[in-house]
Amino acid sequence: MAVFEYKGVTADGRDTSGIIDADSPKAARSKLRQTGIFPTQVFEGEKGAKGRPRRWVFGEWISQQDVAIFTRQLSTLLSAGIPLMEALGALTEQVEKQELKRILADVREAVREGSALSAAVAHHPHVFPELYIQMVRAGEASGTLDRILVRLADFLEYRMKLRGKVVSALAYPILMLLVSILVLFFLITYAVPKVTVIFEEMHQALPLPTRILMAISNGLSSYWWLLLGGAAAIGFALRRYTATPAGRVAYDRFLLRLPLFGKIVRMVALARFSRTLATLLSSGIQLLGALEIVRDVVGNQILSEAIQKARENIREGESIADPLRRSGVFPPLLTHMIAVGEKSGDLEVMLQKVADTYDDEVETVVSALTALLSPMMILLMGGVVFCIVLAILLPIFEISQVVH
Repeated sequence: MAVFEYKGVTADGRDTSGIIDADSPKAARSKLRQTGIFPTQVFEGEKGAKGRPRRWVFGEWISQQDVAIFTRQLSTLLSAGIPLMEALGALTEQVEKQELKRILADVREAVREGSALSAAVAHHPHVFPELYIQMVRAGEASGTLDRILVRLADFLEYRMKLRGKVVSALAYPILMLLVSILVLFFLITYAVPKVTVIFEEMHQALPLPTRILMAISNGLSSYWWLLLGGAAAIGFALRRYTATPAGRVAYDRFLLRLPLFGKIVRMVALARFSRTLATLLSSGIQLLGALEIVRDVVGNQILSEAIQKARENIREGESIADPLRRSGVFPPLLTHMIAVGEKSGDLEVMLQKVADTYDDEVETVVSALTALLSPMMILLMGGVVFCIVLAILLPIFEISQVVH
């Protein structure tokens, strides 16, 4: 069978579109009519891996949550004894996002043609990362695909939960910062010139704070487009630089050295390292292969290089903890717990405990940071507004003294 995209009209006159699998365009049209859809266009869809390596199309973003939901539902169907082909068909029909539906149809078609599920999802690395592919492959090899998918869904959901906590905690301070910038921009470019024009017409010497405020106001009013363009150019240049290997290393090192924020970045990366490695090892993936996957998903080039060096030392016969300790990047808590896990044979359990510890610490630090940032931003905003008001009032006070 092939996968066809279609556009048509329902029985009640509504426009509709989607995908359907059939042996030929004629069979696809017949199948659509049986479901109450009158097709206007039917054409063979592109294979996702060979046509569109993307996660966003026509306003639809295939999120990690979409993948986690699909994974959990697939594991539920497989554990209930439903064959893989039938399970994939049921999930493809119920998906609403057209791009995800197209990808799942392509996966189902590849499985129908004899490919393993891991090989089928590997055609779509923009949706199913290497970690996902390797865990599915391990599940197929061990005959425990349904249990591996449950573990994989738990891992994806937990990672989204941590990210959601960090984003929600920082959303309010970021919103306050943006509103403060807009308010200050309005005051300096619109309100201040309305007042300072009076002082200019009086042709008298103005206090230094007032002259500075007027210079800033005139500069922003006249050259805001230049400042905006310059900021955009700098942002584009930094983006291009961080896309290079040397730039990425420099950027990640800078993030780790930031006061307070660097601690959060490090803990998030260490939690991701610990939980990902624990999930891979508990799924039956060998240590060296698991470290290679973790190296690519840890999200920080400094840690990735340390993991790669540790992997080379482990290949030569060393333990896991020693090369990680020598790197100077991984904290003593992590390396000590790994060493204990190696000796006791409970490495996966120890890594899970370390990940839980760092996740809790990230949540605590982010909450404290949020509680600290809000009053600091209010005080900063109040201080800037006070300086603006003072710069406007100073010449008024001088004028009043001259009059008296």
